[in-house]
Amino acid sequence: MGELIEHFEDPSISEKIIGSTRSFEGRLLKVDSVDIELPNGHKTRHEVIRHPGAVCVVALDTQGRVLVVRQYRTALERVTIEVPAGKIDPGEDPEDAVRRELAEETGYVAGDIRRLASIVSAVGYSDEIIHIYMATDLEPGPAHPDDDEFVISEWVGIESLIDSVLDGRIEDSKTVIAALICDALRHRM
Repeated sequence: MGELIEHFEDPSISEKIIGSTRSFEGRLLKVDSVDIELPNGHKTRHEVIRHPGAVCVVALDTQGRVLVVRQYRTALERVTIEVPAGKIDPGEDPEDAVRRELAEETGYVAGDIRRLASIVSAVGYSDEIIHIYMATDLEPGPAHPDDDEFVISEWVGIESLIDSVLDGRIEDSKTVIAALICDALRHRM
């Protein structure tokens, strides 16, 4: 088994940004056309989606169930099952964003929040980083989703969640990764 790679920087494969132009600016996303000089001296252009960052949370109750939300996703034109999640507001700490999103979408308030990992959702064309957290010691309360957000929350057993990931019923990448991390942690404890 190989050892963990500690240093990722390697000048022999590093690219140099020589210019950038904003191609699109929307409510959430921005797109930059980035001019690059490759290690061999050739030049090319990449399109990069700029995203403010996001959080997601695996909310676990004392019965070993996970809180998920059903939400219609326009890009897929269907309802998906996901762990609660949302974007980080400018200047907001990711842990504060987790607490806010959990309360907004589900009404639950977490007594304990633990960071699990951070992932880059589409490393080839986006700078979005999603911070994955686990929430426990949950207290119910009223949900207050955003005006343009319609979600239904429900509890599912962790085994059912993992089965749904493994058989392809859950496709959302952050939910797949969060569920598998929780399953791995459960087997290590």
